[in-house]
Amino acid sequence: MYRREKLGKDLEEVKIQNASKQIVETAILQAVQQVYQEDEKEQNKPSSRAERQLPDGKCNTNNDKK
Repeated sequence: MYRREKLGKDLEEVKIQNASKQIVETAILQAVQQVYQEDEKEQNKPSSRAERQLPDGKCNTNNDKK
């Protein structure tokens, strides 16, 4: 009887380990996807200088000499 109980516990432990591995793998994949998406957004975002650019090509800064 002890052997059956041990076998049952071992099977439960394996199931728990497999579930834990799956949870960790899923979390890692989600984190990698999030970083990738944030990186893509950052690359597609215009630079701060380009955002300040006026239509005639001059920069909109306070350092312009008059």
